[in-house]
Amino acid sequence: MLTRKQHELLVFIDRHLKETGFSPSFEEMKAALQLKSKSGIHRLISALEERGFLYRRHHRARALEVVRLPESLVPPEPESTEAPAAPDFAPRVIRGNFGGRLVGGEAANEHAAMATDTISLPLYGRIAAGLPIEALRDSTTQVEVPLALLGPGEHFALEVAGESMRDAGIQDGDTVIIRREETAETGQIVVALIDDTEVTLKRLRQKGASIALEPANPAFETRIFPADRVKVQGRLVALFRRY
Repeated sequence: MLTRKQHELLVFIDRHLKETGFSPSFEEMKAALQLKSKSGIHRLISALEERGFLYRRHHRARALEVVRLPESLVPPEPESTEAPAAPDFAPRVIRGNFGGRLVGGEAANEHAAMATDTISLPLYGRIAAGLPIEALRDSTTQVEVPLALLGPGEHFALEVAGESMRDAGIQDGDTVIIRREETAETGQIVVALIDDTEVTLKRLRQKGASIALEPANPAFETRIFPADRVKVQGRLVALFRRY
């Protein structure tokens, strides 16, 4: 069962694909549904993707495909009025794959449109990749992130302070994109909340009833805690760097 907004968005995307051959931008979807932010569109797309109505090719900003429509929107199969083919006639048909490739000006137009698809994520503040600091939850600050970096789920951004994750390619001043999650597998880089007061970005290792928060720089020590003192706040999914 879809919500009204999910249904409206699915219909709009399907119509746009049939009329133009490519998926609408976030701005077009936001205007069509009369929403105030792209974040609302992102949540609707994620919900449709999780329910199997949409498929999104990652690393391509405008690559939505309608997998299926609600039964109420699927037209009935028309009855055939053509006479059956003669039994000895076996036509040869060579099918051209014209739908998956754009050429010339069309490809350039799609590439330019794809580059404009971004979403605003809350930038909660600076997270210490060296020593834990108290989480800063100032959601008034936003950062524009390419949609291609994101998958389903809720995301937020944090600015890295420190060098303890240097050997994992995470530098001081980088912006990391975090998918909000409460669990993680051992070996994943997570935002961990310690004793409900400190937050840090580290690689999580779990063994029995203990959790190790492991840096990626030999100059820093691994910290080990009882599992009940550490809460996973999210998992690293992407980062970007300004020069």
